[in-house]
Amino acid sequence: MRCPFCGNDDTQVKDSRPTEDNSAIRRRRFCPACGARFTTFERVQLRELMVVKRHGRRAPFDRDKLMRSIQIAMRKRPVEPERVERLVNGIVRRLESMGETDIDSQLIGEIVMEGLASLDAVAYVRYASVYKNFREAKDFEAFIGGLSGEQDD
Repeated sequence: MRCPFCGNDDTQVKDSRPTEDNSAIRRRRFCPACGARFTTFERVQLRELMVVKRHGRRAPFDRDKLMRSIQIAMRKRPVEPERVERLVNGIVRRLESMGETDIDSQLIGEIVMEGLASLDAVAYVRYASVYKNFREAKDFEAFIGGLSGEQDD
């Protein structure tokens, strides 16, 4: 691991332990060249995932992009960051365990919406408004009306 301060490639691991949710390994590192100490988080990646976009373009799956999109939907919502982290970890594990390397972007969107629906209704509607490309207020009305109809059953 390269030192973020001096660029030295020969850093030493001083301590390793799993994170609280066991989703990553936290490593405390030391750089003998400059004396700096820093922490890295390493995640196990089961397979290299590729996202197939709507128009057929393929791009590498980016966990950070997934996290950012969910955090935007969750902005100013009373949900603990740990719950958001667990949601993202669960989505990534689910995608990795599907057995496919190419995953349709629409499937990822549906899985995210499923997770947000159980986490926070406002975040769910926010994410859906972008995912389903709402253009007018009536799009929101129809979507929220559908939610109300689901709850009446």
